Amino acid sequence: MAIIFPENSIAKKLLFGWLLLGLLLVATRAQAVPPINHAPGVTVKGYDVVAYFTEGKPVKGTKEFQSDWMGAKWYFASAGNRAMFESDPEKYAAQYGGYCAYAVSQGITADIDPTAWKIVDGKLYLNLSPGVASIWERDIPGYIMKANKNWPKLKDK
Repeated sequence: MAIIFPENSIAKKLLFGWLLLGLLLVATRAQAVPPINHAPGVTVKGYDVVAYFTEGKPVKGTKEFQSDWMGAKWYFASAGNRAMFESDPEKYAAQYGGYCAYAVSQGITADIDPTAWKIVDGKLYLNLSPGVASIWERDIPGYIMKANKNWPKLKDK
């Protein structure tokens, strides 16, 4: 018996997000986790982490305004944003090393979609997808509390 969802339904998007997260859980459970998610070679897939705070939206950075921090490359949209980051990187860097906040709350890591983001209490959180972000947004304080507890164990594997 097949389950049929209406085109572009929220249930269909949530199911896809859960399936994708499940595949990533299996793929990442046994691997050591770098403290900063910089696959494929740059953090936040090349997006400017300062712009989330200053422009309120994801903005693609460039190699021209690159900075290196914690063994990873960070791209920025402007020299000014790069300077802001370099003066206080922990203020702007995404929580949990730039891994999916919901996944970390579940005790694993997953990659992110730079468009699935939220700033909470002055901190940047990223998620795997908009579907996963909508799950995370149902209990942000609870998931942050769980992720804060899990993150030290995950990053020190």
